[in-house]
Amino acid sequence: MIIEPTEIEGLFTVEQERHRDDRGFFARIWCIDELAEAGLAVEFVQASISHNTKAGTLRGMHYQEDPYGETKLIACVAGALHDVLLDLRPDSDTYLRWLSFELTPESGLSLLACPGLAHGFQTLVDDTIVSYHIDTIYQPDHATGVRWDDPTFAIDWPEADERILSDKDRGWPDFEPERATAE
Repeated sequence: MIIEPTEIEGLFTVEQERHRDDRGFFARIWCIDELAEAGLAVEFVQASISHNTKAGTLRGMHYQEDPYGETKLIACVAGALHDVLLDLRPDSDTYLRWLSFELTPESGLSLLACPGLAHGFQTLVDDTIVSYHIDTIYQPDHATGVRWDDPTFAIDWPEADERILSDKDRGWPDFEPERATAE
């Protein structure tokens, strides 16, 4: 695994080191020892998967409030997606800044996101599957989000013939800094 920091503190790219032969390849998705060597003390306790049938499906921007903030390892295992992480930590030097990445199975790129970062994605093709490894058990009473198109963030999303969103994701209120308790 090749673990690299990004411009947002607490957000890392994790690239697979693929060992290829005539059968295909073998790669480690994550390793507790390699994460620890990179200074990341992460122990995953939950794995989730998201299947998205249509291109243009947008999920996000989600996070868990304290004390249940999540560290997530995010990977695309089928299809392709435009993945966005937004810093909602008021004490961070990159507060309200976002970064986006295109994730595909072919790239072997995953993202490791610390608590305090809201996460969302838009699928670029039909039948996109996203895998998550998470270090905290999901707590529905602490799950929240911010609107994907809130002008405060001005996130640059890909064009889509049709955007498919849940009513919940469409209906998050305008961002108010005092409401964001994601740190």
